[in-house]
Amino acid sequence: MNRKVVYPGTFDPITNGHIDIIKRASQLFDTVYVAVAESTGKNTMFSIQDRVKLVKDSIRGMRNVIVEPFDGLVVNYVKSRNSRVVIRGIRMISDFEYEFQMALTNRKIAPSVEIIFMMPSENYSYLSSRLIKEVAELGADISSFVPRSVEKALKKRQYGRSA
Repeated sequence: MNRKVVYPGTFDPITNGHIDIIKRASQLFDTVYVAVAESTGKNTMFSIQDRVKLVKDSIRGMRNVIVEPFDGLVVNYVKSRNSRVVIRGIRMISDFEYEFQMALTNRKIAPSVEIIFMMPSENYSYLSSRLIKEVAELGADISSFVPRSVEKALKKRQYGRSA
C-alpha cells in the first residue's frame, strides 16, 4: 500500500520548522506532497514560483518528497493525489484554534480526508514565516532559522543586503 500524505502551506518562506515536519513525515509515509498554496488571501512576499523553488532547494535529497504548487481547496488537491491524509503543523496553543476550525470544516467538506497534527521539534516550536520576515527586516541573523537559500533570498529580495 502506498501511503501518501499532503503537507499544505504558503511556505512564505519555508523555515527549519517546516523542514523538520517534512523530514519526519517522509519517515512515516511513502510519499509526501508538499503543496505550496498559490492564493491564500495572504499577502505573500515571494511569488508562487519562488516559494516552490525555495522549498525544492530546502528538501533536496529527500527522495519521497514531491513539491507542487496548488490552488483551491486542500481536500480537492489531496484527492487529486490519491491521498486521504493531510499533515498540519501545530507550534503553539495559539495555532490550535485556527487549525481545529479548518480541520472540522475540511471534515465536513470531505469526510474521507483525515487531518493529522504534527508538532515540530522543540527547537523550532516558536518559528513562523511571519516572524522570520520581521526579524530579517530588522537585520537579525536568521541563519539558524532557515536554509541558506532562504536566508539569501530574503536578504536579496526585501532588504538589499548580501548574505
